[in-house]
Amino acid sequence: MKTFHWPVRVYYEDTDAGGVVFYANYLKFFERARTEMLRSMGFEQDQLIVEQKLIFVVRSVQIDYLAPARFNECVDVSAEITLAKKVSLNFEQVITRDKLVLCKGKVRIACLDSETMKPKIIPDYLLQKLTND
Repeated sequence: MKTFHWPVRVYYEDTDAGGVVFYANYLKFFERARTEMLRSMGFEQDQLIVEQKLIFVVRSVQIDYLAPARFNECVDVSAEITLAKKVSLNFEQVITRDKLVLCKGKVRIACLDSETMKPKIIPDYLLQKLTND
C-alpha cells in the first residue's frame, strides 16, 4: 500500500523544558498524518461521523523513540496501512528529519459506530480507497 507523507513544523508548544518534542506529541504528529491521509482521499472524519455514523479510534500503539526533534524543525510524518481488516486498520508510521529516523510506531485503528461505540465494518467503498491508492 502507498505511503502517505505529511510535513510538520515543530512549534514551541510541542517541546518540553529541554527544548525537544515532548514524547506524547509524537502521537499527535502521527494522528495528523492519518487524518491528512484520509482527507487527501476525499474523506473528512466529521462527515464520516454524520453521514456514516463511523468513527476511527486508536486501539493500540507501539512506539520507539530514536532521536529527538527540536523546536522549529521541519519533520516528515509518514503513514502506511500495512493491514486492513473488516473493522480495523494497522498503520506503520515514521517521523524523519532529513532522512534520519526520529521515531517510528505501529498504530492499530478500530472502526466504531459513533453512536454505540461498538465495532463497525468499514464500508467497502472506503476500504477499497484506503487499500488501493
